[in-house]
Amino acid sequence: MTVSPTEHNQDQAHPPEGGSASYAVPPSRGTTSPMATTGYAPDAVSSARTIVSVLVYGALGGVLVLAGWLVLRATSLPAFSTSNVTRAISSAATMIVLLVVVLVVLGWLRDINRAEAAAKATGAGTTGGTTAGATAGVAVQARPKWKELLGETICYLAPAGLVLTSLGIPLSATKLYLDGIQVDQGFRTQFLTRMTETAANQDMNYIDMPTYYPIGWFWLGGRLATILNLAGWEVYQPWALVSMAAAVAAVGPVWRKILGSLPVATAVALVTTAIVLVMAPDEPYAAVVAIFVPAMVILLRRALMGSWPATLALMLYLGVSACFYTLYTGVVALSVVILSALVAVLFLRSWIPLRQTLVIGVGAIAIALLAWAPYLVEVLSGAPTNGATAPHFLPEEGTSFPVPFLSFSVVGLLCLFGLVYLIVRFVEPDVRMLALGLMVFYLWVLASKVATLAGTTLLGFRVETLIVLTLATAGVLALADIRLVGIEYLYPARFSLETNRRITTAFVVVVALGGLHYVQQIPAENESFIDQAYQDTDGNGERADRYAPDAGRYYSDVDEKIQAAGHVPGETVIYTDEVNFMAYYPYHGFNAFTSHYANPLGEFDARNEALRHWADASYKHADDPAAFIKELENTPWQAPEAFVFRGSTENSKSSGGSLEPWKTHIAEDIFPNQPNVRYEGLFFNPAVFDSPEWDTSQVGPFVVAVRTQ
Repeated sequence: MTVSPTEHNQDQAHPPEGGSASYAVPPSRGTTSPMATTGYAPDAVSSARTIVSVLVYGALGGVLVLAGWLVLRATSLPAFSTSNVTRAISSAATMIVLLVVVLVVLGWLRDINRAEAAAKATGAGTTGGTTAGATAGVAVQARPKWKELLGETICYLAPAGLVLTSLGIPLSATKLYLDGIQVDQGFRTQFLTRMTETAANQDMNYIDMPTYYPIGWFWLGGRLATILNLAGWEVYQPWALVSMAAAVAAVGPVWRKILGSLPVATAVALVTTAIVLVMAPDEPYAAVVAIFVPAMVILLRRALMGSWPATLALMLYLGVSACFYTLYTGVVALSVVILSALVAVLFLRSWIPLRQTLVIGVGAIAIALLAWAPYLVEVLSGAPTNGATAPHFLPEEGTSFPVPFLSFSVVGLLCLFGLVYLIVRFVEPDVRMLALGLMVFYLWVLASKVATLAGTTLLGFRVETLIVLTLATAGVLALADIRLVGIEYLYPARFSLETNRRITTAFVVVVALGGLHYVQQIPAENESFIDQAYQDTDGNGERADRYAPDAGRYYSDVDEKIQAAGHVPGETVIYTDEVNFMAYYPYHGFNAFTSHYANPLGEFDARNEALRHWADASYKHADDPAAFIKELENTPWQAPEAFVFRGSTENSKSSGGSLEPWKTHIAEDIFPNQPNVRYEGLFFNPAVFDSPEWDTSQVGPFVVAVRTQ
């Protein structure tokens, strides 16, 4: 499928499976062409150039945003939550990015039109953006090489610019990322802290255990932290911005290869970037996978037809995505299986799709094993496990089917165009593949709802992002189709070339203004997440909005107390319900705080029982601290070498002059209830810590009990 929002249309065969075909000169005015855009590829590129562009511009996008983040870090902009200044600067920067892109796209289209006019005047054909003067025997380039390189650079890097302007600027005055250190972000920060402390395949929480959570994104973030000399929690923001910028910069060349049109590829890249920045910015490792899904669905058809470049692309995508975010990998893998069967049985009646699918699957699994092999080896060796409860989550939005095309918004209208386009153009192979992929996504959502009968879900509500991305992509292609064939098809002899140019300019400007309206709302859509990043206490014990920090300001003192007893963070197991402390400092936890992020190898439920038993034992052995220590050590796991409780080391009058119990919490999965977690308080008798084996001290509201060495 190759489309371009220029003035003309022509009837030409579908491009080869490996990529886009070069385009022929549109028919002369006064003739009526069929409504088809296939084969119109003024900006066709080779597979080799696409691969180079993906690597080069992906790297440039990441470097550009990292440089921008370093500059913003040196500024002193006011907090987003307490001032509108940052919001205004964000909107202005976004406007500049879009304005530059619009000017480049209009100039690009004008160059194509001039080349076509020259070809028409000489009776020659145009191939790959070059006009061949058959009469004069002279090749006339559509544009200078430097101009072409500058234009594609701006177009490819523009989505990365949106990442910086719509998220980087609003977050510039805080060191935390979206949603601060709240709930899920606490666990993600803990994983980054672990991967900064070590480059080995280790669980974020449990000691001497391979990770169950996909390691790829976090491992790379840890390496960036090492390069920038940042703590793990502090690298979250720049790494999230850099990784998303690299991904959205790399997706442009992929779309250009598929569509054969730089302007349309740029539009798709910008639209899908804006959508992931609204729908999945708090999960950057998911966003970098999601952004490629619509393109991969279209490439799947070409792979199943026998294209080896497309097959290699699918193989790499599925393999790498399995190291980043397994949910979307599973959805796309299901699409590959279902669609390959349909293509093999209904369309080709050949074994080729099955052969290509086998290659994709085997290659992807081999890549995925780079991250998953240590965990699988442990499981296959018979290590005890606890059932994974990550899918035990069903928010209200997961109870209904997403229908974004009925939303009264710019994206809603775009999705409506996309839905109509998928129906009207269903006979075209690439469009049909996109439509079938959309059906698979909805099938996953349906299966997720049915799975609740089995006591679990497939996290179908998160697939809404893929549904919106697919429909919005189709919507962009619909707009390109409308401009390409609409006026020319209905009124083939009514407008001059200059009038058509003006119509194209107006069309691009209107679409860009609609995009501006949506993109400048990205900070507002993420306002609660951004505000939380300013309101939470960071790893330095400070709040970015300059208000008084919470108890997190004592975390550094807690760390000092533990280390003063000779315990090294990366080698020490502790227990505390202060999940934020575990996120900021690389101690190993005796148990994860919730089962949803717990490694099945960690035996979450059994460890909870051990903690309950220890709480009871602290009263049973109140007069025998040595017996309590034996209870701690009588478990299959490494016992905690420190506890961080809430409580006081001072005698309390309300308890007859004795110490009040020291309190901590454990969490229990109570799905299908919502909320799906229940917290249970555990009370420990301070008397069992009154021993030379323990050093106890008061640190703010915390009691730190550390084993002496």
